[in-house]
Amino acid sequence: MTDYDKTFLGIDYGERRIGLAKSDPTGLIASALKTLEVTSMENAIAQIKKEIDEYEPNGIVVGYPLLPSGDRSKKCDIIDAFIEQLKAEYSGPIHKEDEIYSSGEAEKIIHAHGKRIGKDKKRIDRLAAVIILQRFLDETLNK
Repeated sequence: MTDYDKTFLGIDYGERRIGLAKSDPTGLIASALKTLEVTSMENAIAQIKKEIDEYEPNGIVVGYPLLPSGDRSKKCDIIDAFIEQLKAEYSGPIHKEDEIYSSGEAEKIIHAHGKRIGKDKKRIDRLAAVIILQRFLDETLNK
């Protein structure tokens, strides 16, 4: 990885599915990567570690489920525990990005393209990860 590499991995964490996104090396554009099916937090960390080893991101951006008021939701404790376990496997920076309405936005985008979601919730998770990562890139790196 060079000093100019601004590749980030975006994570939309869920207890059963995790959406992943990756930015281009310039840190301008987030793209869907994949959706992981997970059985536990430990399993999630192991699968994400494989992605970290493959893509060597400059940083990780994790969706953080704040309430519309800006207060922490109950799920924030789960995300905080996930981030603590992730820190044991990844020494780079881990950023929290408010994920408010990201799944709803993902559904709207899918419908706008004339697609149905049906039982394919994986698509929503991947696209939510893209939305979360793109927000971070736009707000943090591309000012």
